[in-house]
Amino acid sequence: MLRRLLFAAIAAPIVFCSIASAQSVDDIVSKHVASLGGLERIKSVKTIRQTGKATLGPGLVAPVTLSMARPNAFRMELSIQGKTLIQATDGSTAWMLNPFTGATAAEKMSADDAKELNEMADIDGALVDWKAKGHTVEFVGKEDFEGTEVLKLKIVLKSGETKYSYLDASTYLILKETSKRKREGSEIDVETILGDYKAVDGLTVAFSFEAKNGGQPQLQITLDKIEVNPALDAAQFAMPAPPAPAAAPAKSPGL
Repeated sequence: MLRRLLFAAIAAPIVFCSIASAQSVDDIVSKHVASLGGLERIKSVKTIRQTGKATLGPGLVAPVTLSMARPNAFRMELSIQGKTLIQATDGSTAWMLNPFTGATAAEKMSADDAKELNEMADIDGALVDWKAKGHTVEFVGKEDFEGTEVLKLKIVLKSGETKYSYLDASTYLILKETSKRKREGSEIDVETILGDYKAVDGLTVAFSFEAKNGGQPQLQITLDKIEVNPALDAAQFAMPAPPAPAAAPAKSPGL
């Protein structure tokens, strides 16, 4: 349950049209980018740090920090009862340190988990520069999401993963994302709900995220603060070297 975090990754290189709505993928994405603050402002963001609280279950709330840096670096720290779970990637190697399993050193993630974390490390979200990133997108149509009309996009990432993104038809902000992911050899439905959008330094950013696996709530994050372009140490995204083995005790003379 502690091994998943959210954040968006969406995309697209071929343009599809919906005759019913007279909207193209290019038109939808252009309005989405504008709703986030515009391409120039988005590209001016080199680093971002988000802090808040993560709800992991009834009565279990923990401080959480999410840090991102271009081009594809991500780090999450979640602290419970004096122990801190870390998940991170420098864009190449995805790793984690999970003291709740007794681990004392960082370990590389499985191929499936690494693929997912590296996708989430896209600081812009995959809809921005979708053609250059090698993704494809299809406008599926309009649906209702909790009383709000949304535009449903089918996204096939360059990696081959398929996602669906649901954009508010009036604001063009993402309200929900769905995909299928492998979890311990089984494929399950994964859903992320985004909300509480606020203006931060010329950007529009979601302050709440809720993750569901197989329809069951797994994690909810409520952010208190978002810092744009804070100074971040690049070393924090790289997998740390294992600790040096303890030196053998010196033998007493004559033994």
